Amino acid sequence: MLTFSIAQWQGWTQGFQDPDGWLDWAEHPYCPIGDQSAPRLDFLPPMQRRRLSPLARAVFACAWPLADAHAGMPLVFASRHGETTRNFGLLQSLAADEPLSPTAFGLSVHNAIAAQWSIIRRETAESVALSVEDDGLEHAFIEAAMLFEQGHENVLVVLAEEQPPAPYAPWIKDVPVSYAAAFRLCPGTDWTLALGPPPGGDDEAAAQLWPNPLSLLRHLTLRTPSWRHANRARAWTWTRTP
Repeated sequence: MLTFSIAQWQGWTQGFQDPDGWLDWAEHPYCPIGDQSAPRLDFLPPMQRRRLSPLARAVFACAWPLADAHAGMPLVFASRHGETTRNFGLLQSLAADEPLSPTAFGLSVHNAIAAQWSIIRRETAESVALSVEDDGLEHAFIEAAMLFEQGHENVLVVLAEEQPPAPYAPWIKDVPVSYAAAFRLCPGTDWTLALGPPPGGDDEAAAQLWPNPLSLLRHLTLRTPSWRHANRARAWTWTRTP
């Protein structure tokens, strides 16, 4: 069983980013449609913004406010699909027998966003990039807890996905909307996370309609006392300490 405190959180997706927007969504969940633009990131110089993909922009948009007053905070970045749009562009270049862009290739790897975070913020604390399954949220929090054991008082955890290019739609069905969710975790006992026996069937694993990080934002907003997240291999119980 893991214990921790969530000191701050911030989410980003198309259509709403402020607390009122998240509360409205938490009470009446829906899938935002329409505007697919990435965050502007006016707090960064134009040359730095230009090198950031839409996925990286989403990460910076929700993580930057949490890190602003906490220099030296380690980063745990987790994503299941990563830079699908950049990678699809590289595959298209290969199919057309065109030379690959070294910059595009370098920024397509799974830890590229963590590296850009370190460079732009001049952050020398360690960073971890995780390639995860649909319970990557829980594994990212476990990774943060291991950093507590090294003496860190704050750890930044960020999970992000972007809607895949249209040809991937038959295979990637767990990203209904591009999103990022950031959490500043501290050692504490406000929350417990416990791994239980795997579910008996697929019904429980299929019951969650939203990506797990967005479900956590919903539970945090609604102050849900306890809930369970399961996939076909593992089941996790989240509990808020009274």
